[in-house]
Amino acid sequence: MTTSTPTVVLVHGAFADAASWSGVIAELQSNGIPVVAPANPLRGLASDAAYLASVTSQIDGPVVLVGHSYGGALITVAGATENVVGLVYVAAYILEEGESLGELQGRFPDAPLVSNLKQWDYPVSDGNPAVEVTIAQDAFPSIFAADVPAEVTSVLAVAQRPLAASAFTESASVAAWETKPSWALVAGADQAINPEVQRFAAKRAGATVLEIRGASHAVAVSQPKQVADLIRAAVRATS
Repeated sequence: MTTSTPTVVLVHGAFADAASWSGVIAELQSNGIPVVAPANPLRGLASDAAYLASVTSQIDGPVVLVGHSYGGALITVAGATENVVGLVYVAAYILEEGESLGELQGRFPDAPLVSNLKQWDYPVSDGNPAVEVTIAQDAFPSIFAADVPAEVTSVLAVAQRPLAASAFTESASVAAWETKPSWALVAGADQAINPEVQRFAAKRAGATVLEIRGASHAVAVSQPKQVADLIRAAVRATS
């Protein structure tokens, strides 16, 4: 059994970037916990998970993977990497093997996010355009970050990183939570991922669950200490 402190790898989701973890990073670093927050390509489940697995496998020692939103689907797959010892889901998708984001979401009523997505075209290597999505700027504050100050959400809304639409239909090749311990934070006031989706998937995965009733999807921004507390619990349990 390892006695070294795991490195925490923080994986952001769609419509955000690694800076969304800033408050959580400060909390973890104050406890001497090593942290890495890579840029998520947001181009598709298989390719993004492969990128994350590559990052993770090059870290010396054990790793706790933390995924927000779509990042949860990625850690589910990349978590099969040998040195991953725990998984933490933050207002996230927790897929089972062979399941897609669309299939998991389809079990429950749509969150307001679905009707407020804007489509954009982008070029791919075969020369044909592909589709990516962002949240309509005027809807972003209420859907993504209702408990975050307006001066912050006004910046987040224009700095969104889009997600390839194909990510919603790709299925998970593996579910690492079947063999590794998991923790899940449910954002009880989430307007991007129906909280019922989060509760169902966390229970199915056998995760240790923390629910924050009034939390928006951007709970890592609005309540970094509580998010960090859950991550610290996972680090302690896997050290």
